[in-house]
Amino acid sequence: MTDATFIKAESLPVRSDGLPLASAAPSGGREPHAVGERGGLVAWLTSDRPMSRRQAGLGRAYQGWRNFARNRLALVGLFIVLALVLVAIFADQLAPYSAYVGDLRTTRLLPPSWAHWMGTDDQGRDILSRLIHGSRITLFVVVLVAVLAAPIGLLVGTVAGYAGGLVDAALMRVTDIFLAFPRLILALALVAALGPGIENAVIAIAITSWPPYARLARAETLTIRQTDYIAAVQLLGASPWRIVLRHIMPLCLSSVIVRVTLDMAGIILTAAGLGFLGLGAQPPMPEWGAMIANGRLYVLDQWWVAAAPGAAIFIISLAFNLLGDGLRDALDPKGSK
Repeated sequence: MTDATFIKAESLPVRSDGLPLASAAPSGGREPHAVGERGGLVAWLTSDRPMSRRQAGLGRAYQGWRNFARNRLALVGLFIVLALVLVAIFADQLAPYSAYVGDLRTTRLLPPSWAHWMGTDDQGRDILSRLIHGSRITLFVVVLVAVLAAPIGLLVGTVAGYAGGLVDAALMRVTDIFLAFPRLILALALVAALGPGIENAVIAIAITSWPPYARLARAETLTIRQTDYIAAVQLLGASPWRIVLRHIMPLCLSSVIVRVTLDMAGIILTAAGLGFLGLGAQPPMPEWGAMIANGRLYVLDQWWVAAAPGAAIFIISLAFNLLGDGLRDALDPKGSK
């Protein structure tokens, strides 16, 4: 071997184990894991040594999606929930008839047919159109309750878990009072005091939904506050509120999101129960629980009037449960493989 051969070998880039990279480089001189080549983006996302926060964040998101995608039923739940969102957005374009106006002379209590796929109700209104418009009410209740209840429970739980002592005892005793009552019974009492209506129903459901999130956040906080990470932040002089808001809450957020998703089915059933009893959405709003209450008078002969909204509640509740199981697998680092 000539001296030129040694010079050429020494000029090649060397790996951490001392071997040159010439054999791994493809023709053209580009690096084998450059973004844009086949498999390069995946290798960049799954790198054990990310070079930036952006790469680390995208890598965690990609790994979470892979964990989520392993659960096929969770993908089915995600598809149904996304379909619900699209139906609610484009309800005016998708509904074949008016959700509020019917013809008592010609279209009253018609069975399912090509003209009315899910039949008509006692007012001659198309049930499919009312279900499509009712998806907006269901989505409105779910989103608003989650926005109101989850932050309250997260704040109460993290403050109680970090502060301890009298603050913890006082906040947890208030939480225990709310947990002592069944959710539907307490929501009924609150709606009866506030008055019937969809807005008051949302407030009542939100007030009765935050205690489980507070309990979960407190349990997470009791574990997190003993870590070296929080001790280091305390030594740097961070205030208790900064520690809770900037360092503890983000770590508890994933568990709360999973619990909120799993509770969506219960929220939908509670809203439907209030509508069934006449304390939720008021006629002629196409709320699914109120539609079931309207169809209970015809359940033996005209079964489709109550069966259609009941099936819609069942499918959406099942979809949120499946989605929650998938998010638990994706966001729980202990369950990832």
